Amino acid sequence: MPLRKLRQFQDAGHIAVLIIGDFTGSIGDPSGRSKTRPQLTDEQIQANMERYKEQVFQILLPERCEFRYNSEWSKPMNGTDIIKLAAKYTVARLIEREDFKKRLAAGDPIHVHELLYPLFQGYDSVAVKADIELGGADQYWNLLVGRELQREFGQEPQVVITMPLLVGLDGTLKMSKSYGNYVAITEAPREMFGKLMSIPDSLIVNYLELCTDQPAPEIAAVKQQLASGANPRDIKAELAKDVIAIYHSRAAADEAAAEFDRVFRDKQLPDDMPEFKIPAAGVNIIDLVVTAGLLPSKTEARRKLLEGAFHLGNERVTDAALLVKVQSPTVLKVGKRRFLRLLP
Repeated sequence: MPLRKLRQFQDAGHIAVLIIGDFTGSIGDPSGRSKTRPQLTDEQIQANMERYKEQVFQILLPERCEFRYNSEWSKPMNGTDIIKLAAKYTVARLIEREDFKKRLAAGDPIHVHELLYPLFQGYDSVAVKADIELGGADQYWNLLVGRELQREFGQEPQVVITMPLLVGLDGTLKMSKSYGNYVAITEAPREMFGKLMSIPDSLIVNYLELCTDQPAPEIAAVKQQLASGANPRDIKAELAKDVIAIYHSRAAADEAAAEFDRVFRDKQLPDDMPEFKIPAAGVNIIDLVVTAGLLPSKTEARRKLLEGAFHLGNERVTDAALLVKVQSPTVLKVGKRRFLRLLP
């Protein structure tokens, strides 16, 4: 959401400065956490940041982007520098944070490094002399620290713009890779389409507002259509196509919609699906879906199997110890959208 807003600033002629938190990532952002966030290693941070840079260019204009690593100004700080920075803020203000207050009330520990995190993040705004800082609604408090530190260092305080947090596919928690309720902007159009069709009807208007470029009057018209009894499925299909067109193309969106109808409405198999050659000795069903890339882990595979999501041919699979052998091409289906053609 903040990146899409930042793109609007780019279109208006501004330069987007993206802070790569390689230093603050090693501390661990406590925002919204009921317990201490794990600290990342340098290798984990570097791998995350490289993936991040690849993905942001699906939204932002590379020629109007500037990347800065906050280790550039934070890592050289010595003990005296950190004490001077800490002297710019009070403990009373730090523990006004809602998540800190809750943890204190519950008797949960708050470590000193977590109290320092907002100061280092706020100092980023000082270092780059930010005019405007954008972030999710859960970053509001951190962004205000940036304003106060800029004032302390004699700079004009930045304008803060926060964006609503997008609710995930489950309709309850914020969209997050950690919660498994997300649509990745790098996913294939068909996967995107299937996921967006699964959102609760109550999120349709919210997704139109936050994830598409539809103008407010058109969204208001959709809201009225839903209130008048319009079929939510049809509106979700148009929403999904709008989102896919942003990250892929309109043609890819139309193709994904047609394939979805063919598989789910007309109950046919996909035109193309990955293939996996089964060894003569067979392969365990859990190992199979993980090795073939249908699911990311054995834990997730076992959970899906217990939910009844596995179908081998026309038979539901419920035995995690099943040894899969096939004598002719057979389709393995996991959930509603994952298919694998098994070959002998």
